Amino acid sequence: MYGDPLVHPQPETYWGNVNPVGLRGVYDEAKRFAEAMTMAYRRYHGTETRIARIFNTYGPRMRLHDGRAIPAFLTQALRGEDVTVFGTGSQTRSICYVDDLIDGIYRLLLSDEVDPVNIGNDGEITMLELAREIIALTGSKSKIVHKPLPEDDPRVRRPDTTRARTLLHWEAKVDRIEGLRKTVDYFKGQI
Repeated sequence: MYGDPLVHPQPETYWGNVNPVGLRGVYDEAKRFAEAMTMAYRRYHGTETRIARIFNTYGPRMRLHDGRAIPAFLTQALRGEDVTVFGTGSQTRSICYVDDLIDGIYRLLLSDEVDPVNIGNDGEITMLELAREIIALTGSKSKIVHKPLPEDDPRVRRPDTTRARTLLHWEAKVDRIEGLRKTVDYFKGQI
């Protein structure tokens, strides 16, 4: 939704910085379109709706090859392959364990809030740090290799979760290393 943001962290009032015709355009614009359609449907039909702006989420049952960083890092590390980090790895993400995400969405559904609410962990980590953590947690001997950064890849990503804390009395609680350990255990059983 936020594209490659010029505002950091990203509050719900920020409209984003999206290249609609770039490589990620379909992904970013689909989220924006879904929000627009949800609000139009709500206004026209008077239907109850909620909009959760979900940030990077991880945990057991992720697909091994879904294209996201954590499954890619885990699969490569557990197979003893080189772990691919795009660019210098200085780009950041905020990763939220699935249990926290579900709790946030549930609280949002029970609320009366109709405007978008960021649901995600406001802790931030670079992709290089995340790759190193995953290699260590898996006990892998994998080496990190760098490949060119894809076009329009966001440089930073961190939700401003003030509204979630204030309106929903919610915040992410699962420690990243604890969540990654559970995810590693699941991936070990799949590989």
